[in-house]
Amino acid sequence: MPIRPEERARYPDDWDDISARIKHRAGWRCECEGECGRGTHEGRCPNLHHLPAYGTGSRVILTTAHLNHTPEDCSPESLKDTCQGCHLHYDREHHADTRRRRAQSVV
Repeated sequence: MPIRPEERARYPDDWDDISARIKHRAGWRCECEGECGRGTHEGRCPNLHHLPAYGTGSRVILTTAHLNHTPEDCSPESLKDTCQGCHLHYDREHHADTRRRRAQSVV
């Protein structure tokens, strides 16, 4: 997922290297084992980087997810390599909370 410009300062300068290490650890395959809650795969998600996604055929771009939604925490156990679908679904509640907070700050 692209990093929002206003969040970029929360990521370490070597984020690209950290993210590449996580992708390498995962064998360039989505590491989600259903915790995203999509209910579309049993066991580990079959999506591989740059190949067609199962179900949609769209090109898979792997992303590195912060499982605790804390960009400053780049410990290997807090990061997981995920396809776009699993990442977005895993983060759905976090994104909803962020939208609510932003809407309240505008009022």
